[in-house]
Amino acid sequence: MLPNTLVKQPLSGIGYLLKGMKLLSHPKLRLFVLIPLLINILIFAGAFWFLFTSVMDWIDGYIAALPDFLSWLSYLFWPILVISILFAFSFIFSTAANIIAAPFNGLLAEKTENLLTNERLNDDGFTDLLKDLPRIFKREMQKLGYFLPRMLLCFALYFIPVFGQTVAPFIWFIFAGWMMAVQYADFPFDNHKIPFKTMKSALSRRLGKNLTFGMLVSFFTTIPVVNFVIMPVAVCGATAFWVDVYKQELLSSGKHTA
Repeated sequence: MLPNTLVKQPLSGIGYLLKGMKLLSHPKLRLFVLIPLLINILIFAGAFWFLFTSVMDWIDGYIAALPDFLSWLSYLFWPILVISILFAFSFIFSTAANIIAAPFNGLLAEKTENLLTNERLNDDGFTDLLKDLPRIFKREMQKLGYFLPRMLLCFALYFIPVFGQTVAPFIWFIFAGWMMAVQYADFPFDNHKIPFKTMKSALSRRLGKNLTFGMLVSFFTTIPVVNFVIMPVAVCGATAFWVDVYKQELLSSGKHTA
C-alpha cells in the first residue's frame, strides 16, 4: 500500500500526471500495464504512419481553399493546421485505443486504487472482468455518444472562413483536454458504478485541474514514443485523483446514486 496523504491538499493536474508516471513503474502494477501498453503501441504506430504520409496533402488542400485576400496568412495557418491535425488524430486514435483497451484500463484503475488504499473492489480478478464486459463496453459507447457530436461541431468550425478557421484550433485544444479528462477519469468512476452524468458534474466542479490534466495528456499523445505510454500513465494519474478527492466526496455522501 502507498501512503495516501493528499486528501486535504489535492495535487495539480500536472501533479497527478507525474504521480501516474511514478505509479506506472510500481512492481504490483506492471502486469496490468502491459496489455494497455501493447494496444496503445500498435494503434498509435499505425495511426502516425498514416498521418505523416497524408498530412502534407491535407494542409496544402486546406490552404489552397482560403480566399485570395488571406493567402498571405498561409505561413501562419500552416503550423496551426499541423498542430490541429496532430491533436485531432491523437484524440481520435486515443479514443479508439481506449475503447479496445477499456476492460484492461478498468482493471489497471482497480489495481491502482487497491495499491493506494489497500481496499479491494472485487475479489474475482479476470473472472469479474469478463462478467463486467457488457457494462464496460456500454459505458464506452455512452462516452462515444457524448464525444462525437462535439467533435463534429469542432470540425465544422474549420470550414467557416476566417473566423471559424482562426478559432477552431484553440477550441479544439480545450475540447480535447476536457475529453481526455472525461475519458481517463471514467475508469475509476465506472469501477464504482458512478453514473456518467454524475461523473461529468463532479469533474466540472474542479474544471481547472481536470482541464490541465486532460490537455497535458492530449499534448503527450501527439509526441511519438511518449504516446505509447501515456494511456496507462493517465489511467494511474486519474485513479490517484479519484482516491484523493472524489472517492470520499461521492461515496461517503451518497451523491453517486443516479
